[in-house]
Amino acid sequence: MNYRNDKKGQPISALGYGCMRFTRKGASIDYEKAEAEVLKAFELGVNYFDTAYVYVGSEEIVGRIFEKNGLRDKVLIATKLPQYLIRSIKAVQKIFDEELKRLRTDYVDYYLMHMFTDVSEWENLKALGIEDWIRDRKADGSIRNIGFSFHGNSDIFIKLLDVYDWDFVQIQYNYMDETSQAGRKGLEEAARRGIPVIIMEPLRGGKLVNLPKDAMKILKEDGHGYTAAELGLRWLWDQPGVTCILSGMNSLEMVEENCRIASEAEAGSFGETEKELVEKIKRIIKAKEKVPCTGCRYCMPCPKGVDIPGNFHCYNLMSTDGRFEGWRNYFQSMCLRENPGLATQCVACGKCEAHCPQHINIIEELKKADRALRPAYLKPVMYAARKVVARRRKNK
Repeated sequence: MNYRNDKKGQPISALGYGCMRFTRKGASIDYEKAEAEVLKAFELGVNYFDTAYVYVGSEEIVGRIFEKNGLRDKVLIATKLPQYLIRSIKAVQKIFDEELKRLRTDYVDYYLMHMFTDVSEWENLKALGIEDWIRDRKADGSIRNIGFSFHGNSDIFIKLLDVYDWDFVQIQYNYMDETSQAGRKGLEEAARRGIPVIIMEPLRGGKLVNLPKDAMKILKEDGHGYTAAELGLRWLWDQPGVTCILSGMNSLEMVEENCRIASEAEAGSFGETEKELVEKIKRIIKAKEKVPCTGCRYCMPCPKGVDIPGNFHCYNLMSTDGRFEGWRNYFQSMCLRENPGLATQCVACGKCEAHCPQHINIIEELKKADRALRPAYLKPVMYAARKVVARRRKNK
């Protein structure tokens, strides 16, 4: 197993165990199966295990496995505060105490503010006194490192890096999200500041494992012998700014294969042939997209605040990853932001089209994207969610 260090020099395994996707037996997690897989990962060198308050049953299973097998002081546990549920600093402490109880421990190695999409969410917590709370938890040793997980765009991500002295961050990143979410721009900015970056969704929830047939044909004919998963993981580990990649492993075979790759892949090991292979596969996937937007952001900033690349990214996801994934990403990364950049804000000024190197008919495509992303039956849900979030911000 390869390791990359955090800010304090603590070695973190290049492969982390994402504990959200443990196999379930009915409504409950299959404990015996999860234990066997976690122990195999530990045996093969994995020391970073990621869970969250809202992953039903996960924290309890993680705590039980490590207590039963005497591993607590040999592993690094990451879990998360559901900041979107918080109304008071008392609630923060109550949830944290519950997490410690579930995990059967008196400290958390890496504690994240879960699912930031906007700077305003940190400002809400700050108004409640979160900075003093973090300082006190670090002082008593119950939290070793503080960070946040993120779903938004690169500009917001970089602004969030400025608001606090973070010990680490967690972002969605893979070769198809290079210019969306925090993206390569966000990854490299965090790395420039010496902030370790944990990667989630490295294979887009399995979408980069089940590639289109023509992409699989190219992969099989290539001389490297990589599986689709291996190509995606090696592409990430090639980048020195990537500290740890989370994988939701739920079979012994997957654990063994991912650990093998993690023990071989090194930063800077990708040559031109490997990079071109990735680009060929990307072109095949992108050919299925509705709008040929590369996320270059030459169209930005929009004078009316429309997030043009963000709308097109979610719209394209509906073609490549399915309607639900497009809607989920739109709701999560755009709808809940203080300034969501909706397509309806467009006044057809044409400034964006004059700067688009792809010569996209942006005004018309934005209308199509909005109709697809906000169908009539989802508009009330999105409207209600935005009202709730806006009310929370106003009350702060």
